[in-house]
Amino acid sequence: MKDQNIIFGAGMAGLAAGYVSGLPIFEAADAPGGICASYYLRPGTSERLFTPPDDGDAYRFEIGGGHWIFGGDAAVRQFINRLSSLKEHLRRSSVSFQNDALSVPYPLQNHLRYLGAEIAAQALTEMARPQASFRTMQEWLETCFGPTLCQRFFFPFHERYTAGLYTSIAPQDAYKSPVNLSLAIQGALQDVPAVGYNATFRYPHSDLSTLARAMAQHCTIHYGKRVIRVDVHEKIIYFADGKEIPYNTIISTLPLNTMLSITDIQLDVTADPFTSVLVLNIGAVKGRQCPQDHWLYTPDARSGFHRVGVYSNVDASFLPTSGQLQHNRVSLYIERAYAGGAKPAESEVQDYIQHVVTELQEWQFIEDVEVCDPTWVDVAYTWAYPDSRWKDEALRALETYNIYQVGRYGRWQFQGIADSIRDGFIVGASFL
Repeated sequence: MKDQNIIFGAGMAGLAAGYVSGLPIFEAADAPGGICASYYLRPGTSERLFTPPDDGDAYRFEIGGGHWIFGGDAAVRQFINRLSSLKEHLRRSSVSFQNDALSVPYPLQNHLRYLGAEIAAQALTEMARPQASFRTMQEWLETCFGPTLCQRFFFPFHERYTAGLYTSIAPQDAYKSPVNLSLAIQGALQDVPAVGYNATFRYPHSDLSTLARAMAQHCTIHYGKRVIRVDVHEKIIYFADGKEIPYNTIISTLPLNTMLSITDIQLDVTADPFTSVLVLNIGAVKGRQCPQDHWLYTPDARSGFHRVGVYSNVDASFLPTSGQLQHNRVSLYIERAYAGGAKPAESEVQDYIQHVVTELQEWQFIEDVEVCDPTWVDVAYTWAYPDSRWKDEALRALETYNIYQVGRYGRWQFQGIADSIRDGFIVGASFL
């Protein structure tokens, strides 16, 4: 038995690795997909259903908030489309300044005319200056966009989005907020083409769990198997249910910091940071000012959240059947970041929920709430300190013991569903 190779985690990367390799997957949850899994809530209930009810009377949400399929290799997209037919969407996204009753299309720097002639002129002047050197995300933001836009949006938003880390972490979001002075000048006067990594995105006609289940059908998965310890010297895996198994090689999709912890591998370097996110899924009566955007970036919400996503603006199937017909309901996700692992107490979560609902009602995004369901994502966004060696040393240390990390959290990098599946294919194929 000690020669067996196994996979940790039945998220998208783990499923892809299991799909091509045939290796067994050990998954802590009772269903595949990880945070890229859909679930359903009937109005007035709190029981999560992982398949839609026959009568369609339920809101659809996703465990980790809106996860849309963007980029990726054409061959991977074709694979996904074969398992779960995809629909293509053109992004509708804005920066929402609620204190000023102002909405500016994303990205902000390419739509300066919405901010007024004076701010637009000052911002363009600052963006046209020679770029200074930078090490941190804060320095990169000010170098690229200038103090006017930073004070107006980039600093307050990133304070929330990174839970304050932006002053000390290395910049890594250039693909999310592209800098192009020519487009910025054009956008100060007229419309410009959409830019960014998710200007076009895709989503299954059904739901994300349909994709996860279709992949899982080709895998051997052991559910309810949470790993609590790996003895890398004796090569034994210990589970929360008291069981243990030997191993030869592990393909792990667990977060890199988690794997270091459960293997008790010590590194003589400072670990890179991460942020956790409290995702609040809400189904409600639609308010009169509910936006048409797919998601909004919010730098000034009193409740502290940084993004509001509208599932039902992507597809009406996120709503109960009656809401689809009457166009009077909305399905939302709200994201608030916390310093890594600093999970709020249950009483704090309940207070936060009440404040969010009140604020969204004041904005007239929603009226009466029919369902409200929070999910804590412990490792949601991963970051790096300038000149950090931690990730590379961690990966090398694990590889010494035949543990190979794969996926967004396994390799401590931002990527979407399509790239996670591609990476899972590549690593899984090496074990054929």
